[in-house]
Amino acid sequence: MRKVEVIPFSEIWSVDFEKETAVLQKIFDAEVIEFHHIGSTSIHGLSAKPIIDIMPVVKDITQIDQYDGKMAAIGYEAKGENGIVGRRYFQKGGDERTHHVHFYEKGSSEIHRHLAFRDFLREHPEKAKAYGDLKEKLAQQFPYDIESYIKGKEQLAAEIEREAMEWYEKRKWG
Repeated sequence: MRKVEVIPFSEIWSVDFEKETAVLQKIFDAEVIEFHHIGSTSIHGLSAKPIIDIMPVVKDITQIDQYDGKMAAIGYEAKGENGIVGRRYFQKGGDERTHHVHFYEKGSSEIHRHLAFRDFLREHPEKAKAYGDLKEKLAQQFPYDIESYIKGKEQLAAEIEREAMEWYEKRKWG
């Protein structure tokens, strides 16, 4: 059974991101335009589940399916779109997850959504603290119920995402 564990921010997370990105770069080579560290582990000071979220931006999303075998060879499970059209999603570590990789094609609105959320919380530490505190509380309340944990943070995450998208658009078009 998968335990919901939220721990204080660790500097190791950015090192883990860099290490895994180097491995992925060797596999995907010219397919990838850029890699982004996203999710809670990318936000300094934010408590998080210790799972590194990596977002490679690629030229052609349909090319990624041919790499499922190479990803399996380094411990990833291919999950296809996994609920988000235009994404290719991989998980590493089974019930003891260590990494999630979210591939998107250049131009996808999902890229902007992820970057807005990350950058907004990086620039607004009080919002990041409130989000981290909620996640810690939910992890304690629902240690073996990932669905309740996710449901419990949905409303605050949606509010932050709305604010983040407005903030991101203002910054972008300034």
